Amino acid sequence: MSQQPSTSPSQCPPLEQAVVRLIQELTFGHLDAPAHAGVSRLMRDQLALQIGTSQMPWSQQVLAYATSQQRPGRSHVAAHSLTMSAADAAFVNGAYGHGFEYDDAHGPSASHPGSCVIPAALAIGEELGSSLEDIITALVAGYEVYTRIGVLAAPDLLKRGFHPHAVLSNFGAAAVAAKLRKFDAETTLHALAIALSHASGTTEYTSTGGSIKRVHAGIGTRNGMVAADMAQAGITGPRAFLSGNKGLFRTFLQRGPGDGAEDRFRLDQPFEIGTVWLKAYCACYCTHAYIDAIRPFASRRADITDVHARIHPAFNVVVGNANANAYEPSNIEHVQFSLPTQMAFALLGLGNGYRVHRDYLAARIDMAPVIATARSIRISEAPELEQRYPGKFVADVTATFRDGSTEHVFVEDPIGTLANPMSEEAQDAKFMELTTDVLGSERAQALLAMLRKMDPRTGVADLANLMHC
Repeated sequence: MSQQPSTSPSQCPPLEQAVVRLIQELTFGHLDAPAHAGVSRLMRDQLALQIGTSQMPWSQQVLAYATSQQRPGRSHVAAHSLTMSAADAAFVNGAYGHGFEYDDAHGPSASHPGSCVIPAALAIGEELGSSLEDIITALVAGYEVYTRIGVLAAPDLLKRGFHPHAVLSNFGAAAVAAKLRKFDAETTLHALAIALSHASGTTEYTSTGGSIKRVHAGIGTRNGMVAADMAQAGITGPRAFLSGNKGLFRTFLQRGPGDGAEDRFRLDQPFEIGTVWLKAYCACYCTHAYIDAIRPFASRRADITDVHARIHPAFNVVVGNANANAYEPSNIEHVQFSLPTQMAFALLGLGNGYRVHRDYLAARIDMAPVIATARSIRISEAPELEQRYPGKFVADVTATFRDGSTEHVFVEDPIGTLANPMSEEAQDAKFMELTTDVLGSERAQALLAMLRKMDPRTGVADLANLMHC
């Protein structure tokens, strides 16, 4: 009787074995109803973003760069008839999907897995002629590896100034590639281990700007796929790439992954993809609960003399006092990563969605009253928020009025989270807002219908055909 190949690599620590085993053993049949619902929400949101954000100036620059460097292939660029290699197409589409601070979030890992795993899965799937069943299984494998490593690394990655998505996307994309290309356990281990050598990226863009932030998803996704290519070619990586003395955790975070970390990667654990958070606002997710908290005060803004926002220390690094331009934004990165600016938008009734940020780019917003309102908002760190609400993006806001009275608002679950989800109508409205101008109404509706049906027998080519112009 022939022996079944092992799903776990030998001679490496338990954590690394567990990560590889998850990728090797996951099947479409393992996915439960919450996981399928998460895949559906994520696919609709991410593909709409790739299409809509493809028109942004920095997205056009990414496309021009990729076109000048491209290798031939069968994988499509979103909203374009152009095809290129899977790695190049995923680079462009990942940058599109993460390109306007409107993409999904995974709160416990403080990251954006969708703009990694979906571009990687679709690009490789087109290359291989895969079905949606294959695509879904692979993107879930990548999502779970990405987020479960991310949960173990949170909130320290963010606190230390790393962009978690730029680090974690390398592992997520390597996992997607390993699953779709049917790597054995040993090759899968090396794909993930080589991905560590690509992991990088900080959040300095929140202080001094730079459109490179928009490209972090593309960089990490392509690098993870390249890591898989290297492993397939026989190149090897460190077997203790996560838990070793110079692995991810001790090098990036100056600590280990924690006792029993390998248990998080068991297939009997709840799927993280079932908790997908969709963004209702076109800004860093650290601001969303505060937007929800301050919006009800818009009708009384003339009577407000002071707003005090107490904030999780890690989030303060991203959208608060650690940002050099939080109160004096001068570019779109400053605006989308400024808590006082986003709260001021809400107080002034401007909204925080796609329209107001496009209006800012087109210089249609008078920023003088926005900045004046932002200056009335104080931010202070509240470490107890991290301790009491781990993995949540809560808001604690107190408004003071001219008569001396105060009102306190606490938001535990902002709109778009699993506990406070966007309605199906709101999701569809976001999809159509992002896609109609690019694809036209009829094509956009057809794409939405296909994504709602999510027939696992559908070929990825049929999906791609509706996504390019």
